[in-house]
Amino acid sequence: MALLRKRRSRSFRNPSPDLDAKVDFEVFLRVYLEMQGHIGIRSSASEFLKEATTTLLHTISESEKASYVGHINNYLGDDVFLKRYLPIDPLADDLFELSKDGVLLCKLINVAVPGTIDERAINTKAILNPWERNENHSLCLNSCKAIGCTVVNIGTQDLVEGRPHLVLGLISQIIKIQLLADVNLKKTPQLVELVGDSTEVEELMNLPPEKILLRWMNFQLKKGGFKRTVTNFSSDVKDSEAYACLLNVLAPEHSNKQSGKAVKDPLERAKLVLEHADRMGCKRYLTPKDIVDGSPNLNLAFVAHIFQKKKRNGLSSQLKKISFLDVTQDDAQVSREESVYRLWMNSLGISIYIDNVFEDLRDGWVLLEAIDRASPGIVSWKFANKPPIRMPFRKVENCNQVVKIGKQLKFSLVNVAGNDIVQGNKKLILAFLWQLMRGREKDECLIHHLCGKEAWLFHLLLPEDILEVNQKMMLTLTASIMYWHSKKPSEDKGLVSDTETGSSTETASSSAADDSSSDSSNDENAGR
Repeated sequence: MALLRKRRSRSFRNPSPDLDAKVDFEVFLRVYLEMQGHIGIRSSASEFLKEATTTLLHTISESEKASYVGHINNYLGDDVFLKRYLPIDPLADDLFELSKDGVLLCKLINVAVPGTIDERAINTKAILNPWERNENHSLCLNSCKAIGCTVVNIGTQDLVEGRPHLVLGLISQIIKIQLLADVNLKKTPQLVELVGDSTEVEELMNLPPEKILLRWMNFQLKKGGFKRTVTNFSSDVKDSEAYACLLNVLAPEHSNKQSGKAVKDPLERAKLVLEHADRMGCKRYLTPKDIVDGSPNLNLAFVAHIFQKKKRNGLSSQLKKISFLDVTQDDAQVSREESVYRLWMNSLGISIYIDNVFEDLRDGWVLLEAIDRASPGIVSWKFANKPPIRMPFRKVENCNQVVKIGKQLKFSLVNVAGNDIVQGNKKLILAFLWQLMRGREKDECLIHHLCGKEAWLFHLLLPEDILEVNQKMMLTLTASIMYWHSKKPSEDKGLVSDTETGSSTETASSSAADDSSSDSSNDENAGR
């Protein structure tokens, strides 16, 4: 025993030189507790070992990781910079290691939404210093916000360390945005088949892409005589019966007679469904086990990819001639403004993620939260009704308080009532959000929210906004530049005229003196 103690003591005095080696947490804890016991410290911490230590760790889905790695290998395999590192091994942790310099994530964002990042701004040297790496991750996080990702509680350091659950969560959102990019009436006007009149079309336009995808799937299932309604991408598709019917409707020539209800084993049925999808030319985003387990992210990716097959999505190429689908210039402008306000409000860290400001703000609660962020303490929360709100008059109560506070803040709200917000009046909601975001010119708190840590909002300025002299967007850009300049170190701002101290004169004269001395020294050297 004495010899064992002597060896242990020697090992701690002379630790292993391999500082990069990983140490199992339980092993570390046991050694630590043993050390405590040997030096006479009594502790009940040893009881901790009796509990499962896995509760301290975030687990990740190996199936999701493998699926996303396959997606990255497929879409970024030819990238000039990344091809030296690809393909990534889905069975190792290469994905998280490769994400540590930020290049992969920035490139993936541009695949999802082309043109989001000017790739000249990405640091792509073989070895990056900490500042360059941080620049890449800041660019990545700000761009993720701009395309609609939720990045609450994710910082640059998390990405530098390559924390698996955070990196995988971010990649999942980016890929989801890419796969759902066409699930809207603007990109796929044939979706008008899913509705009958103008009222339903407006409702469809306000639905998030996942809901539209479900509606499309049920539309196709109805053609195949499927009796159930699919309401989610998890429990409702676990038995693969809906998938078998969907693929038989979309590509009957590739169907297998055994792929229907005749197969009793769900795992075997899922296998046949994926074989059918393979014959259609669809990429595999999941395994038969993922279907049976009801993995929502992978099932969503699978259905979205099937929808992307334009010639196979079951929608007619002949559009209905419906006048209310014509997108006017005003409609396009409203859409751009809605996007700005939606991303701004999501950046405030409110409790509910906003998919559409015209729908998600109608109960008044989100607006009250946004107002409270802008002017803390101004909302009377004891008179507010928290979602879910079933009674319409409760929504009106919230919106009435929104209007009341808006008037206190000197917003222009002539002949405006809370019910106008509940009814989803677009022009009114946009006008209110503009005044809330702009705030009072002297309100430093609002300017901070508009231009401070959220200065990324002016990525949202489009060339069309400048050509059309969009006053709101131009003001946002100007305010962002003003705030950025005000926060720059004084020595970086150049010469500033100061009549009281004469600092600019002194700076100019000293600069001139330096120049003259430099010139004289150059002349002397030339003479020599």
